[in-house]
Amino acid sequence: MNLFERYLTLWVGLCIIAGVLLGQFLPVVFQVIAGLEVARVNMPVGILVWVMIIPMLLRIDFGALQQVKKHSRGMGITLFINWGVKPFSMAFLGWLFIRHVFVDFLPQDQLDSYIAGLILLAAAPCTAMVFVWSNLVKGDPYFTLSQVALNDVIMIFAFAPLVALLLGVASISVPWDTLTVSVIFYIVIPVIIAQLLRRRLLKHGEETFKRAMEHIAPYSMGALLVTLVLLFALQGNAIVAQPLVILMLAVPILIQVLFNSGLAYWLNHKFGVAHCVGAPSALIGASNFFELAVATAISLYGFQSGAALATVVGVLIEVPVMLLVVKIANRTQGWYNRP
Repeated sequence: MNLFERYLTLWVGLCIIAGVLLGQFLPVVFQVIAGLEVARVNMPVGILVWVMIIPMLLRIDFGALQQVKKHSRGMGITLFINWGVKPFSMAFLGWLFIRHVFVDFLPQDQLDSYIAGLILLAAAPCTAMVFVWSNLVKGDPYFTLSQVALNDVIMIFAFAPLVALLLGVASISVPWDTLTVSVIFYIVIPVIIAQLLRRRLLKHGEETFKRAMEHIAPYSMGALLVTLVLLFALQGNAIVAQPLVILMLAVPILIQVLFNSGLAYWLNHKFGVAHCVGAPSALIGASNFFELAVATAISLYGFQSGAALATVVGVLIEVPVMLLVVKIANRTQGWYNRP
């Protein structure tokens, strides 16, 4: 892991502080930025999200889908967790903690928005960081690549209907037009651009492609951090008034990650899947595509919404929680390999 990846939680924490301070001293500047919208898509954030997402999507080789048959059991379990368990478990946990356990301590006008943000966070599996997690558990790289490629294909078609279904179940109004625009703007177009650029780079050889990836990777993380500063500059008043909101939102996210990773890990063990597939399967099953979640939450509900804040909390705890799952997977390999 590079410097930014290893200390992502620290950088996010610093962005929270910087954003809140800037929002208090320069409120007019950030209000102007928040108003730069086209079809409810904030253009500065849209550009930043493309800078975030496209380098990640460049890693995806859709030709790896031919590996699906080779890892069919691991693939099936991961898909079941990603699309059949994780979004629904998060919707339940959001309902449980936001509407019941913590309801008296949260702003009443943001309850629906918090739940929506948690649903958005869980509705799309991670695209890029899972390559790091897979490497740390000595996962099969072909499984990880093919699983991520398959998830990306499914995400293009399933993200909007799944989010709409869960928002409807939670009795939250579904802005279909904005949701559709978000899917096209934040998934379809970046995937097309990334694949065209990938093909062009690979024509000049694998070394050229690797050098290009090393060069543009810092821009991706930098764009994420700038986006977080913008978010917290506009969320500053709410955070200063109720700083414990972040901790309360972190509880369902933490439980969701541990539950889904544990379930995926156990199912892979039960079905006799090799550890080099079972461990990354658990990590892919539990991780979230937080860049997409943040962008979609801003488009659907705005910079100052509880949904945007909830997705950012996912970014805040992503690295330490996933590193905990990595540690557990490595330490339990002996148990896992027992018949």
